[in-house]
Amino acid sequence: MSPSDNSIARFSLIVVWLLTALVSVMNVHGISNDLLQANAIIPASWHGWIIWGGAAIDLLLGLLMVIKPSRMVYLSALLMTVLMTVIASWVEPALWLHPLGPISKNLPIIALLWQLAKGA
Repeated sequence: MSPSDNSIARFSLIVVWLLTALVSVMNVHGISNDLLQANAIIPASWHGWIIWGGAAIDLLLGLLMVIKPSRMVYLSALLMTVLMTVIASWVEPALWLHPLGPISKNLPIIALLWQLAKGA
Protein backbone atom coordinates (compact mmCIF):
# COMPACT_ATOMS: atom_id res chain seq x y z
CA MET A 1 0.00 0.00 0.00
CA SER A 2 1.17 3.51 -0.71
CA PRO A 3 1.54 6.05 2.11
CA SER A 4 -1.77 7.70 1.12
CA ASP A 5 -3.48 4.29 1.07
CA ASN A 6 -2.10 3.68 4.57
CA SER A 7 -3.58 6.98 5.74
CA ILE A 8 -6.99 6.15 4.30
CA ALA A 9 -6.90 2.64 5.81
CA ARG A 10 -5.75 3.99 9.18
CA PHE A 11 -8.41 6.71 9.22
CA SER A 12 -11.17 4.24 8.31
CA LEU A 13 -10.09 1.89 11.10
CA ILE A 14 -9.95 4.75 13.60
CA VAL A 15 -13.54 5.59 12.72
CA VAL A 16 -14.59 1.94 13.05
CA TRP A 17 -12.97 1.56 16.48
CA LEU A 18 -14.22 4.84 17.93
CA LEU A 19 -17.76 4.41 16.58
CA THR A 20 -17.89 0.83 17.80
CA ALA A 21 -16.95 2.00 21.30
CA LEU A 22 -19.62 4.71 21.19
CA VAL A 23 -22.35 2.44 19.81
CA SER A 24 -21.53 -0.29 22.34
CA VAL A 25 -21.93 2.13 25.24
CA MET A 26 -25.09 3.64 23.77
CA ASN A 27 -26.56 0.14 23.48
CA VAL A 28 -25.34 -1.29 26.77
CA HIS A 29 -28.97 -2.02 27.70
CA GLY A 30 -30.09 -2.50 24.08
CA ILE A 31 -28.85 -4.63 21.22
CA SER A 32 -25.46 -5.34 22.81
CA ASN A 33 -27.14 -6.83 25.87
CA ASP A 34 -29.85 -8.52 23.77
CA LEU A 35 -27.22 -10.38 21.78
CA LEU A 36 -25.63 -11.71 24.95
CA GLN A 37 -28.99 -12.59 26.53
CA ALA A 38 -30.10 -14.48 23.42
CA ASN A 39 -27.59 -17.19 24.27
CA ALA A 40 -27.13 -18.69 27.71
CA ILE A 41 -23.46 -19.52 27.12
CA ILE A 42 -22.23 -16.41 28.94
CA PRO A 43 -23.62 -15.75 32.44
CA ALA A 44 -25.82 -12.64 32.70
CA SER A 45 -23.61 -11.28 35.48
CA TRP A 46 -20.80 -10.92 32.92
CA HIS A 47 -22.78 -9.01 30.28
CA GLY A 48 -22.06 -5.52 31.58
CA TRP A 49 -18.37 -6.31 32.04
CA ILE A 50 -18.14 -7.70 28.51
CA ILE A 51 -19.89 -4.72 26.91
CA TRP A 52 -18.04 -2.04 28.89
CA GLY A 53 -14.74 -3.90 28.59
CA GLY A 54 -15.15 -4.30 24.84
CA ALA A 55 -16.05 -0.62 24.47
CA ALA A 56 -13.00 0.39 26.53
CA ILE A 57 -10.72 -1.76 24.37
CA ASP A 58 -12.25 -0.33 21.18
CA LEU A 59 -11.81 3.22 22.49
CA LEU A 60 -8.21 2.55 23.53
CA LEU A 61 -7.27 0.99 20.19
CA GLY A 62 -8.94 3.81 18.25
CA LEU A 63 -7.14 6.45 20.29
CA LEU A 64 -3.80 4.65 19.99
CA MET A 65 -4.23 4.56 16.21
CA VAL A 66 -4.70 8.35 16.37
CA ILE A 67 -1.87 9.28 18.74
CA LYS A 68 0.67 6.48 18.34
CA PRO A 69 0.09 4.31 15.28
CA SER A 70 2.57 1.46 15.31
CA ARG A 71 3.03 -2.18 14.40
CA MET A 72 2.18 -3.13 18.01
CA VAL A 73 -1.08 -1.17 17.93
CA TYR A 74 -2.14 -2.72 14.61
CA LEU A 75 -1.23 -6.24 15.75
CA SER A 76 -3.11 -5.67 19.03
CA ALA A 77 -6.15 -4.52 17.07
CA LEU A 78 -5.81 -7.53 14.79
CA LEU A 79 -5.65 -9.88 17.77
CA MET A 80 -8.70 -8.25 19.37
CA THR A 81 -10.63 -8.43 16.10
CA VAL A 82 -9.87 -12.13 15.75
CA LEU A 83 -10.75 -12.73 19.41
CA MET A 84 -14.03 -10.79 19.17
CA THR A 85 -14.89 -12.60 15.94
CA VAL A 86 -14.32 -15.98 17.59
CA ILE A 87 -16.39 -14.99 20.64
CA ALA A 88 -19.22 -13.56 18.53
CA SER A 89 -19.18 -16.72 16.40
CA TRP A 90 -19.40 -18.84 19.53
CA VAL A 91 -22.17 -16.78 21.15
CA GLU A 92 -24.25 -16.24 18.01
CA PRO A 93 -23.01 -18.19 14.95
CA ALA A 94 -26.05 -17.06 12.94
CA LEU A 95 -24.45 -13.60 12.71
CA TRP A 96 -22.28 -15.03 9.89
CA LEU A 97 -25.49 -15.35 7.84
CA HIS A 98 -26.83 -11.88 8.70
CA PRO A 99 -27.48 -9.88 5.50
CA LEU A 100 -25.57 -6.85 6.82
CA GLY A 101 -22.55 -9.01 7.70
CA PRO A 102 -21.71 -7.89 11.26
CA ILE A 103 -19.08 -10.63 11.57
CA SER A 104 -18.02 -11.11 7.94
CA LYS A 105 -17.01 -7.43 7.82
CA ASN A 106 -14.21 -8.33 10.20
CA LEU A 107 -12.39 -10.17 7.41
CA PRO A 108 -11.42 -7.02 5.44
CA ILE A 109 -10.66 -5.25 8.74
CA ILE A 110 -8.23 -8.05 9.59
CA ALA A 111 -6.66 -7.73 6.13
CA LEU A 112 -6.25 -3.95 6.53
CA LEU A 113 -4.73 -4.34 9.97
CA TRP A 114 -2.29 -6.94 8.63
CA GLN A 115 -1.25 -4.63 5.80
CA LEU A 116 -0.78 -1.68 8.17
CA ALA A 117 1.23 -3.82 10.61
CA LYS A 118 3.51 -4.99 7.79
CA GLY A 119 4.13 -1.42 6.67
CA ALA A 120 4.61 0.10 10.13
